[in-house]
Amino acid sequence: VQLQACGGGLVQAGGSLRLSCAASGRASSNNGMGWFRQAHGKEREFVASIDWRGTNTLYADSVKGQFTISRDNAKNTMYLEMNNLKPEDTAVYYCAVGLRPLSGRNTDGYRYWGQGTLVTVSS
Repeated sequence: VQLQACGGGLVQAGGSLRLSCAASGRASSNNGMGWFRQAHGKEREFVASIDWRGTNTLYADSVKGQFTISRDNAKNTMYLEMNNLKPEDTAVYYCAVGLRPLSGRNTDGYRYWGQGTLVTVSS
């Protein structure tokens, strides 16, 4: 499975971005997927995950109500809609395919990772 994340960029605080993660190969539509982010000098942290059907979602408390994760299995693509962005949301955002139909918050639960897309929020 190969993952290609895109949609990052520079945005002012309060703005919005939509990240996309296109998956190629097998073992993506039957597995959970997730978004993680890593700010400079910090560890990678969980942002959101979605089960293989797209019906169950999980969010980090820091983004709950602000970000929305979704997926379109017909397109093998996952999305992250980010609204009301804040400078603390600045990070490289990574998408990942999980090991199970529903994968959680831990990076250990994910097998395939995209290359990351940079989101920079200016104040």
